[in-house]
Amino acid sequence: MSKRNERQPAPLSRRPLLVIDGDSFAHRSYHALPKTILRRGRKPAGAILGFANMLLRFYRDEQPRAVFVAWDTLDVPTYRHQKFPAYQSGREFDDALLEQLDVLPKFVAACGFLNAKAPGFEADDFLAAAATAEEKRGGTVLVASGDRDTFQLASDHTTILYPVRAGEMARIGPAEVRARYGIDPAQVPDFIALRGDPSDKVPGAPGVGAAGAATVLQKYGSLEAALEAGRFPAIAERLRLFRSLATMNRKAPLPSLRSQKPTWHKAAALARGWELNQLAHRLEELEAQGQAASIA
Repeated sequence: MSKRNERQPAPLSRRPLLVIDGDSFAHRSYHALPKTILRRGRKPAGAILGFANMLLRFYRDEQPRAVFVAWDTLDVPTYRHQKFPAYQSGREFDDALLEQLDVLPKFVAACGFLNAKAPGFEADDFLAAAATAEEKRGGTVLVASGDRDTFQLASDHTTILYPVRAGEMARIGPAEVRARYGIDPAQVPDFIALRGDPSDKVPGAPGVGAAGAATVLQKYGSLEAALEAGRFPAIAERLRLFRSLATMNRKAPLPSLRSQKPTWHKAAALARGWELNQLAHRLEELEAQGQAASIA
């Protein structure tokens, strides 16, 4: 007896849009995997392999209607750097990582998925724009990122997939943001402005910290309301600046986010060309499974 009707996937149009912070997972992969992983020409491949494995896992687990991967442009300052020169200052990346970041979008495209990268924008901005666009069309969104700034995107229709340990992903919605920080997702940029963000070199309000930032926002509702009530008068404009730095740009330019059919065979050919044969084999298996499903 056929089991095809036991568990049918949702129609493509009703599946979530998966948007991924490419830099976030490439960096995690680069630092987690051995530097001895190489591709053709003895070039480094740990970040490529780790990112590819993550991408395939996300696709298998979430069955999205489309995948959209956002990237930083590291060699061009954004409006955030222009507003606040100390923003993200002092960051240095290994040449081996930078070289892999340059080629990873080719792998994403070979899979049949979309990339976004443009001077003046960060990956976060594309995540925000894509989530906003998908919500407007009535869809649901999964945002995969290791950056807690993305918690500002959590809503009834957008869930953050946040790595916690050993490959586990926490699913962060509005309730989880409130449980972690005592604030709503919309208050996250205000929270970052007050608390600060050491990874981005944003100092915040002196002596406030996470608990103090949450208390201010619970009392006043927003940073602007706190400033209008006379709080932090000496640094009011700096805090407004910090809030603008932490706010994702929901108007970043997007490609068409139409539904996709993966092209695993193209990705497999690319992996074979790189001499990443185990990855190529996995992709060839996915292609075969897709062909079998289409004729079943």
